[in-house]
Amino acid sequence: MSGNSDLTVPVSISAGIHIGAIIILALGISFDDKPKQMQTAASAPAVQAIVIDQQKVTDRVEQLKKQKQDALQQEKARQAELERKALEAKRERESEQEKIKALEIQRKLKEAETQRANDAAKAAQVKQQQEKERAQKAEEIRKQKEKEQKAAEEAAKQAAEKRKQEEATAKKAQEERQRAEEERKRKEEAERKQREDAERKRKAEAEAKARQEREMAEALAAEQDSLSKTRNKQVLSEVDKYKAMIIATIQRNLVVDESMRGKSCRVFIRLASDGFVTTAQTLEGDQVVCRAAKVSINKAGRLPVSPEPAVYQQLKEINLTVSPEFN
Repeated sequence: MSGNSDLTVPVSISAGIHIGAIIILALGISFDDKPKQMQTAASAPAVQAIVIDQQKVTDRVEQLKKQKQDALQQEKARQAELERKALEAKRERESEQEKIKALEIQRKLKEAETQRANDAAKAAQVKQQQEKERAQKAEEIRKQKEKEQKAAEEAAKQAAEKRKQEEATAKKAQEERQRAEEERKRKEEAERKQREDAERKRKAEAEAKARQEREMAEALAAEQDSLSKTRNKQVLSEVDKYKAMIIATIQRNLVVDESMRGKSCRVFIRLASDGFVTTAQTLEGDQVVCRAAKVSINKAGRLPVSPEPAVYQQLKEINLTVSPEFN
């Protein structure tokens, strides 16, 4: 771009001069009062100067073109040299990397060999240590067996002496046991006779006492039977009374209609001691009557019960037949 700038200025100047000269010549413009002949004489050198300047401009243009071409050639040569050096540097780097890879492989191989050698040395050392330990253990076992054998022999000797002593002691103890057994048998015989005498006496007294107790029990049973019959009559009378009261309570709460006439329902009732209804179940009968009976029992909530425990025991779980009553 600097070459173009150098050419533009001279060319512009030259063109301007040419155009100006042509205009002046064409119009015949005069800038002073000199005669026309002087103007013509003066214009000749100007034309000549313009031609000379044009030649210089052309030469300068050619010179600039040549300088630009030389610069382009030098730049191409420089770029080619740079590419060649870059290619050589790339090849050198690749060669260096290959060398590094080869050295790394050799290093790893040497490390692996060293590791295998170290492992082999360690294995040999471990094996040697294990063999040494086995030998020590075998020696310890041998010494232990010798010690145990000596101890066993000594124990056998002591056992034989002890057995002799025990046999003598056992013989003496056997004789003492025999004497003690004979003494025990004599004592047991005497005690047996005493027990037999006492047992005969105890049996006689027991028989007399049993006979007396039996007679008293028979008399008491007769009296209790008489009282029980009287009491049972009273309880049964109370049970019937409270059953009637329970049925009356159910009847009071029972909602009836003509469809229930002549029909009935069997119900099961379980009562707490205060008369609270804990269970109310229909067993069998007309469904309408059974449903009305259950509603009536639940509505009542509590049914009459006797404060007498014997009567309550008869009434705490009862089966009743509910039959609707019509006025």
